[in-house]
Amino acid sequence: MSLEELHLNLRNLTSDDYEQLKTLMDAVYHDIGGAWPKHTIDKLIQEFPDGQIAIEDDGMLVGVALTVQVDYDEFSNPHKYDDLIGHRETILNDEDGDAMYGLDVLIHPDYRGYRLGRRLYEARKELCRSHNLRAILAGGRIPEYHQHANELTPAEYIDKVSRKEIYDPILSFQLANDFQVKRLLRKYLPEDEQSRGYATLLEWNNILFEPAESVLDTRPTQVRIGAVQWQMREFASVEAALQQIEYFVDALSDYQSDFAVFPELFNAPLMGLQDRSAQQDQMGAIRFLAGFTDRFKTELSRMAVSYNINIVGGSMIEVGDDDRLYNIAYLFHRDGEIEKQSKLHITPQERRDWVIEGGDNLQVFDTDAGRVGILICYDVEFPELGRLLADQDMDILFVPFWTDTKNGYLRVRHCAQARAIENECYVVLCGSVGNLPSIENLDIQYAQSAVFSPSDFAFPHDAVLAETTPNTEMIFFSDLDLTRLTVVRAEGSVTNLKDRRKDLFDLRWRDWSWKSGANLEE
Repeated sequence: MSLEELHLNLRNLTSDDYEQLKTLMDAVYHDIGGAWPKHTIDKLIQEFPDGQIAIEDDGMLVGVALTVQVDYDEFSNPHKYDDLIGHRETILNDEDGDAMYGLDVLIHPDYRGYRLGRRLYEARKELCRSHNLRAILAGGRIPEYHQHANELTPAEYIDKVSRKEIYDPILSFQLANDFQVKRLLRKYLPEDEQSRGYATLLEWNNILFEPAESVLDTRPTQVRIGAVQWQMREFASVEAALQQIEYFVDALSDYQSDFAVFPELFNAPLMGLQDRSAQQDQMGAIRFLAGFTDRFKTELSRMAVSYNINIVGGSMIEVGDDDRLYNIAYLFHRDGEIEKQSKLHITPQERRDWVIEGGDNLQVFDTDAGRVGILICYDVEFPELGRLLADQDMDILFVPFWTDTKNGYLRVRHCAQARAIENECYVVLCGSVGNLPSIENLDIQYAQSAVFSPSDFAFPHDAVLAETTPNTEMIFFSDLDLTRLTVVRAEGSVTNLKDRRKDLFDLRWRDWSWKSGANLEE
C-alpha cells in the first residue's frame, strides 16, 4: 500500500465499529482469547467514551486503543489483569480514578510500519493531560520472552530489551514511547504462554498533573518580568534617586509585571554626594554608600507593597554584624516580606578597593510568581551555584550585574546563557549604562540586558526571549511560561538535569552554620 492511498482519520470508537473491532481483535489476540464481547465494548464506550480511540482509513478500522480510568494507588502496585474485569466480562471503569489504564492497542497487520501505534499513544497522552489525570498505566506483555526463558530471568530479559540487545514488539515499543518499567507483574495473564504469564507494569507520568485539592496552592504558569536597564546618573539627593526608582517601579507595575528588576549597585551614584576629595578614600566612600541601605530597603519594600510588584533590588552595600562590608541583593515581596542574597564571589577590584567580603548563603526564594534565585554578576560565572539552585527546583534566575567594558559584559552574558541551558531555567540579566567621570569608580558602564531561556523547540531558536538596545536606558518586558520548563525538563530534545551522571559525581553545599556559633552536636 502506498502512502498516497492512505486517508487516515483519528476519532473515538463507536458501538457501530464493533464488527470491525472484533475482526481486528480476533486476528491480533488469537493466542489469548480473541475479541471482547460486544456488551463489554459498549460499556467501555458508554462509561469512558474519550478513552476509546480509533484510526480509520477510508472507513475501515485499522488501529484501536482501549482505555479505562483507575485509581493510581491501587494499580501502580502489583495486580493481575483480572483485577480490571468484573462479572460477565465487563471492564471496571472508575469514573473517579486519577489515572488511565491502557487495556489494548491494536494495529491492523497491513498497516504496521506507519507508526499508527505511536499516533494512538500520543492521543492517549493528550487525553491524560486534558483530563488532568496523574499517569497512564499499562500491563505490558513480553511476547518474545519464551524464546529466552531458559537462559534469562524476566528481569534480565527486560534489562536486555531496554539496552536494545533484544527486540520485543511490545516492550520495545512501550519504551520508545516514554513509558518506564515500574515493576514486574507475576501471573498477570496466566494464559499468555509466550510471556510465561509475566508482564511489565509500565507508567507514563503526566508532568502537568495538578491535584484538585491543591489548586489554590499551585505555582503560576505565566510570569511577566519587567526590568530596568538603569542609567547611572548624578543625584542631588537621596530623595531624587528614590524618585527615579519609583518612576520605573510605577511604570513596570502599570504593565502588570510580577517582578521589577534593577542592576547591581544601582544606587552607587550616591557616592557622588560627597565631594571629590572625600571620594579618593575609596573605603570611606563605599561605607558612605552603605549608610543609605536601610532607607532604600524601607522605601523599596513600601513600593513593592504599594505597586503590587515583587522587586529584585539590584544589590546594595551592607555593613554586617561583624562590621564588614557585603554586596547584597534584596528581594522585596509584594506582601511586605524582605529576603536577601549575598554576593558570594568577590571580584579582585571589589576586594582590593572596597574590601568587600563574600557571603556564605545560597537559597531559592518562594514567591507568588515562581521559585527564583539570585546570583550577583561575577557569581554567575561559577556554574556550581546555578546547579545548586536548580537542584532546589528554581524556575527563574535573576542576575543583576555591573560591568564597565564589553569583554566584561560578554563574560557575564555568555555564562548567564549557559546557566539557562544547563539548568533548564529562565535567566534575567539586568545591568547599568552611562558615564559618570565626576564620581570615582563610576567612569563607564556597558550593558545589554536580556532574558534567556533553555534551548529547545518550545523557545526562541537563539534562546533569547528579550534583549535591550546596548548602552541605552530603557525598560523591557518578557512573559515567561513556567509550564514550558516542566515539559522541557521531562520531555525535551535533551534533558540536562535528568541525564546527569550522579553515579560519577555529585555537588553539595557545605554546612557553614558553625560561623554563626551554632552547636552542630545539638
